[in-house]
Amino acid sequence: MNIRIEPGVTTGRVTAPPSKSMAHRLLIGAGLSEGVSHIAGIAPNEDVLATIDCLNALGAKCTLSGDTVTVQGVNPKKSAPSTPLGCRESGSTLRFFIPLALLGEQKIAFTGSDTLLSRPLGVYADLCEKQKLHFAQQNGQVTVRGPLSPGRFDIPGDISSQFITGLLFALPLLEADSVLRLIPPVESRSYIDLTLSALAAFGVKAHWQDDYTLLIPGNQRYRAADKTVEGDYSGAAFFGALSVLNSEIEIAGLDPDSLQGDRVYARHLAAIATGTPTIDITDCPDLGPVLFAAAAAKQGATFTGTRRLKIKESDRAAAMAEELKKFGTVVTVNEDSVVIDPVDFHRPDATLFGHNDHRIVMSLAVLLTLTGGEIKGAEAVRKSFPDFFHKLSALHIPVKEVISDET
Repeated sequence: MNIRIEPGVTTGRVTAPPSKSMAHRLLIGAGLSEGVSHIAGIAPNEDVLATIDCLNALGAKCTLSGDTVTVQGVNPKKSAPSTPLGCRESGSTLRFFIPLALLGEQKIAFTGSDTLLSRPLGVYADLCEKQKLHFAQQNGQVTVRGPLSPGRFDIPGDISSQFITGLLFALPLLEADSVLRLIPPVESRSYIDLTLSALAAFGVKAHWQDDYTLLIPGNQRYRAADKTVEGDYSGAAFFGALSVLNSEIEIAGLDPDSLQGDRVYARHLAAIATGTPTIDITDCPDLGPVLFAAAAAKQGATFTGTRRLKIKESDRAAAMAEELKKFGTVVTVNEDSVVIDPVDFHRPDATLFGHNDHRIVMSLAVLLTLTGGEIKGAEAVRKSFPDFFHKLSALHIPVKEVISDET
């Protein structure tokens, strides 16, 4: 899908989309609970639908009506899926569910896009090797078989917090206590705190003993609950960037007391608007593309803590460098930093490419409200924010789907 955007002045009010991070966590908590839960505020994007698919494959019963999912939970230790768990392109889904699949003795397979299955899973492979469990990643599938044993787990703290979250969901269901020891430095701590809050919502306890140690009591049970997904700061950041670059708009639906690490977007955007800052995105890597875009339209910036952008839906630093070049911006990508230098910012001199990455597409769309232009592969927004262009249009920006000239 190609989207053409004409320059315009944004006006109005927009509601932040539901948090994809919390939707995953609340749905899984409900899926592991005894009884029936209702999770409201669900946006049916591709990633969340993947989590619902996997819960159903494990034996839970999830029914979506409007923006609410009714979930009849399942005991994952007794799950015997007859088909692979399809994760589509959701890294969260895959990494959250592998430890749950390891709770029982049944071999369970996972499928997903080629991009997803190329992303690192070494933490789980090493864990399975130490406990002499089955783990294989081949022929377009990941297969695992438990049963996982409780104990001490030493996990690098500078890898994706999704591995830690997956273990936090599974370990409370084991017969004895476990300890997660994170080898410093610890990145994306805010996402771990989101997981702890989701566990608590379903009556499960786990807590920080110190800055690097999580204690997880065993023999726990998840209890059904009715919850509502909070607004998403990472999705709101694109509209926050519009307020900085275009014209101020009102963003509703955000919890000011949220634990989401991406709530810092407003502070970072303000720094970009008024100077040429150095910004560390170690704990908010998903903000990288939109902050790069804002810096390209302003005075530039230097970003540190960018190493993990290589293993997202695309190599996000390289992808943004390629696309921002079309705007006259020079982007220098280093091992763990990115420098944005808007030498001659102008309307892009070629069609932009979305790199099959929702955050790349939305970041480029923000810039096109200033210059106009076209994005190829804009359908990638379905992964997290299917109605993004509808919301953009409602802010009085001309948005049109166009037929590609390619045959």
